[in-house]
Amino acid sequence: MNQHPPSPAPLKLAVLISGSGRTLKNFLDLAAEGKLPVDIRLVISSTAKAGGLKFAEAAGIPSRVIRRNAFPDGAAGDAAYGNALFAACRETGVEYVVMAGFLKLAPVSAGFEGRVLNIHPALIPSFCGPGMYGHRVHQAVLDAGVKVTGCTVHFVDNEYDHGPIIWQQPVPVFDNDTADTLAARVFEAETEAYPHVLKLLAAGRITLDGRRVTILKSQRGERSRIGKNLID
Repeated sequence: MNQHPPSPAPLKLAVLISGSGRTLKNFLDLAAEGKLPVDIRLVISSTAKAGGLKFAEAAGIPSRVIRRNAFPDGAAGDAAYGNALFAACRETGVEYVVMAGFLKLAPVSAGFEGRVLNIHPALIPSFCGPGMYGHRVHQAVLDAGVKVTGCTVHFVDNEYDHGPIIWQQPVPVFDNDTADTLAARVFEAETEAYPHVLKLLAAGRITLDGRRVTILKSQRGERSRIGKNLID
């Protein structure tokens, strides 16, 4: 008689957004279909204009708007902003904080080190850092003439796009690509890669040692599919 490993307990998450919220929507849809073990307990936006707030409202998830301009300029203001964000997360008892199109620098508060994730629409350390977001990234890829780009899921530290890399998924760059077509193809990869990493976290298969992330082998009989690859 075959026995399957027990389903992992849902990860208690806070999701940080600044825009359309399409990554948040992807999480919510997959969770509703029973394909993603997450319990999103809070959505925080850096602006009241973020379209993603409507997805939180429709799902009955509490949301908050915490604006960066409510805090002083400079490093002290950055730290105060980060503390405010993570204090809100701490109040909801979340295990991980997931940035999903969040465009503000938020230094990680004590107790959340190694528990904050982000996704970048390129293969870090290329085409990343301050100011590199959205279509700017894809246009820079095209201008450089590279043949492969992709997305990177990483732990967040206190620098833009700098934390330990968890997972990278390549995406081809075609000769007739525009920033729009490339962005669409990279986002398709993101919709696979980010949930895949969250599943690995829920299953206890990710370890962090300094800047080195290790993905542990699955239990016997358990397999995770991403794209056309199987990871045992």
